[in-house]
Amino acid sequence: MLTAKTRVAILLEDGIKGNHGKTGLAFLRYSDTDIVAIIDRSCAGESLAQLTQIDRHIPIVADTKAALVYQPDVLLIGIAPSGGKLPASLEKEIKIAVDAGVSIINGLHTLLEPKYPNLQPQQWIWDIRQEPPGLSIGTAKVRSLLARRILTVGTDMAIGKMSTSLEIHRAAKIAGIKANFVATGQAGIAIAGKGIALDAVRVDFAAGAVEKTVMNAAEDNELIIIEGQGSLLHPGSTATLPLIRGSQPTGLILVHRAGAKHIRDLPDVSIPPLPEVIKLYETVASAGGTFGEVKVKAIALNTFGMDEDAANQVIQSTQELTGLPCSDVVRFGGKTLLSAITAN
Repeated sequence: MLTAKTRVAILLEDGIKGNHGKTGLAFLRYSDTDIVAIIDRSCAGESLAQLTQIDRHIPIVADTKAALVYQPDVLLIGIAPSGGKLPASLEKEIKIAVDAGVSIINGLHTLLEPKYPNLQPQQWIWDIRQEPPGLSIGTAKVRSLLARRILTVGTDMAIGKMSTSLEIHRAAKIAGIKANFVATGQAGIAIAGKGIALDAVRVDFAAGAVEKTVMNAAEDNELIIIEGQGSLLHPGSTATLPLIRGSQPTGLILVHRAGAKHIRDLPDVSIPPLPEVIKLYETVASAGGTFGEVKVKAIALNTFGMDEDAANQVIQSTQELTGLPCSDVVRFGGKTLLSAITAN
């Protein structure tokens, strides 16, 4: 659906300086498409590279009308507000794009295709968050695969599980390893062009949906990296256990925000010491031995906001605390974690 030549504008209203721009910022960092404009009136005219630390020099404009000057083929809705509902204030911006013949990628729960039945030839709307047909419950048949299956898990939501997965996948490709990335959220699906929007799947079929997607991804690959969602520590997370059961991982990568002592939005919910979190994930993944031994292979540390010296110090102290390899893959790439995965 998207190619390197596709011209994309990202609707990121209040997402650059706010806390709900995850989808658009991830697309900025990892997509190979030609991103021509960012729409965010609160930052219009400012430097994208300075605001985001993403080294891309793309104009930030105030509205969709201004973005049309850059002749986008596609408008990506890059915000991820709580609940996944399209803010009413942005409906006008999307209509301007549709009326101009621009296609839409929508990662929100609010479906747009039914609202625009009369599209132009070659114009389309991709509502990512939809349950695929033909699902069933999980059966653990993924265990029959010969490919290594690495699932990223976390101490919290929105801390870098997708980025970690993509960086490991990139490192594997560079190393000549036949690897596949399984996207399980809207940002990862937009980047990869395929996957399973897990939070749109009924809970009874969630593990089965993961299982089916991983089975399809395994063909001719020796390594499968599955994008994690949520956290076993977060009281609002329902995605992590179906991912563990559906993917039947042969190994885990634990993602953690450096210095975090509690769930970000829930200060009363503490994060245990990392050795305890490791023990929790390994116990759940193996189900007391039912599914064999499953180990955390390494720690992916999110050191955003630290200078490089401070980042290296906390990476070193985390390695000493856990006895596991540790790195910040966004800063330093996925090679260290890939080595831990393929070591045995």
